[in-house]
Amino acid sequence: MASQNGSVLMRVLVTGGSGLIGKAIEQVVMRDGEKREGEQWIFISSKDADLMDLEQTRAVFEKHRPTHVIHLAAKVGGLYLHMRENLHFLRDNLRINDNVLWTAHEMGVTKVVSCLSSCIFPDKTPYPIDETMIHLGHPHESNYGYSYAKRMIDVQNRAYFAQYGHRYTAVIPTNVFGPHDNFNEAEGHVLTAIMNKAYKAKRNNTTLNVWGSGKPLRQFIYSMDIGRLIVWVLREYDEVDPIILSVGEEDEVSIRQAVEMIAEALEFKGQIEYDTSLSDGQLKKTATNAKLRRYLPDFTFTPFREAVKLTCDWFVKNYDHART
Repeated sequence: MASQNGSVLMRVLVTGGSGLIGKAIEQVVMRDGEKREGEQWIFISSKDADLMDLEQTRAVFEKHRPTHVIHLAAKVGGLYLHMRENLHFLRDNLRINDNVLWTAHEMGVTKVVSCLSSCIFPDKTPYPIDETMIHLGHPHESNYGYSYAKRMIDVQNRAYFAQYGHRYTAVIPTNVFGPHDNFNEAEGHVLTAIMNKAYKAKRNNTTLNVWGSGKPLRQFIYSMDIGRLIVWVLREYDEVDPIILSVGEEDEVSIRQAVEMIAEALEFKGQIEYDTSLSDGQLKKTATNAKLRRYLPDFTFTPFREAVKLTCDWFVKNYDHART
């Protein structure tokens, strides 16, 4: 990928560049030394273009003329928002994804790496889940709109390859968290919403109320690890078939264990109550990272407790402008 004369050989456009994973990729590439000679990286957000609008999508691609795209932009939210607005999550994400992939095709983009989610897998399935099982049953009813829209990226990738020979692919992270996440109690992901609740409970000397029983199991992965892995996928992974990016099955933790680590990281000593009248969502969605390990047997993930502490520290330091 080295350039002989300083010219740009790879121009990477990152959609959703201001979000959790986009900011992690920016950190990894622009500040942690992963950027290579001959690469140009452009991070765009909804302020630059409404990707639900085809003409705005075309305009931002025309402006930057990418050779490669990392497609992270999506309408996302927490469990309870998904349960209320499945139709909106379906329609908005179908539009965004179709516009980005079709415009990439029109503009002759070499490679697109799109980001899926572990919630796309069937609700009723044997465990551990692997990449071949995406379409083998209905997703969980709580977020089926978002899940089906994300599944269609995999269908489109296969169709673009069959019809045009394009190497568009997708990654499937498990539960990502880290700096720049959405910490909103109602709309954020489970870990970061609880971090916000615990921070407020400590400050106000009140009880920490956690929605659900605390029993569900999740494979949490630190955003900086996902950032490093997606950069690797862009450069080195040549399959159209998606790849799961996750810690191992042995690193699965319960929400209750995660809450205890958050309380420890924030030095919250108060009472913790679990509201079992509220839904838990899926009780487990254990995925195998065997495929990733075949490619990268020596990749080191940030230990969960350390990642929780790093994220809590970032949140406290940046509380005034974090998404709350």
